[in-house]
Amino acid sequence: MEASPSTLLSPPTLEGFLNKIVDQCERLQLQSASINKYMAEVLPGRNQRAVSTASAARELIIQRLGLVRSLCEAEEQRLLEQVHGEEERAQQSILTQRVHWAEALQKLDTIRTSLVDMLTSMDDLQLIQKEQEIFERTEAAEGILDPQESKKLNFDEKCARSLLLTQLWTTAVFGSLSGTEDVRIDERTVSPFLQLSDDQRTLTFTAKKSKACADVPERFDHWPNALSTTSFQAGLHTWMVNVQNSCAYKVGVALGQLPRKGSGSDSRLGHNAFSWVFSRYDQEFCFSHDGQHQPLGLLRCPAQLGVLLDLQAQELLFYEPASGTVLHAHQAAFPGPLFPVFAVADQTISLIH
Repeated sequence: MEASPSTLLSPPTLEGFLNKIVDQCERLQLQSASINKYMAEVLPGRNQRAVSTASAARELIIQRLGLVRSLCEAEEQRLLEQVHGEEERAQQSILTQRVHWAEALQKLDTIRTSLVDMLTSMDDLQLIQKEQEIFERTEAAEGILDPQESKKLNFDEKCARSLLLTQLWTTAVFGSLSGTEDVRIDERTVSPFLQLSDDQRTLTFTAKKSKACADVPERFDHWPNALSTTSFQAGLHTWMVNVQNSCAYKVGVALGQLPRKGSGSDSRLGHNAFSWVFSRYDQEFCFSHDGQHQPLGLLRCPAQLGVLLDLQAQELLFYEPASGTVLHAHQAAFPGPLFPVFAVADQTISLIH
């Protein structure tokens, strides 16, 4: 006959076992009460808080974007009015010039006609008698100078420039999904003082000149420079460079005609007419082109550097993504296709894609 559990336990042991069951039931009851209270009191409050917080977040987004939209609309109106005013000024200057030169042409024609009439209708004696009159008319004609080039006849494109518009537009371009190019570095151009990674995106400075590099015409043989594999000659292009590990670098664009050989300024980035670069040396930053160096008062060292090349507007911009700041903007009539260009004299820089 099988024994029941109660017969297997002595009275003291059985009492302790029953007390444990009672304790467990009490704990389960307290736990259930706690869960019920959480469901009845905490969750509704959290739900209400989530709803109110989400509503406040929506209102904040709408409010801030509304303010940005209003600011953009006001800036648009201001710029369009400036463009319209500059257009009217240029047209008025051209009209004034047109009237002036039309009158000059008429005056010249009148003088010429009178001189021709004198030559054809007067004899030598009469012409001699009219010498003073002929001299005065000739002098009057000589007083009408040839047209000279005047900047007043040109539309001043500076009226369309806006720091706010440039900032917003640059941020929008770098924030778009298709914003950055897959720029790679051309191994044939890499200086023997640089090492190129296998993915062609990272340059590392080496103080000792490498003897493994073939001395091909494309290679920079002195300055630690390198060009990209592709050039741009139209449209809008952006690329991003990680520069946080280097205290000495240059990033920008260059013409394909940039000389590659020697230690002169012709092949040194920013020191010739072939290159436009943003550079850092220790804590100093500047924009350089054709030997002209414009200091940039940066408050901190950028970890990443964005480059934006707008060939339609003939504009080159350097941008810090972390702060959304345009570090420098340069407008120029670029004479040909441009290559992304790089120089490193400390540690490494890497293209980001």
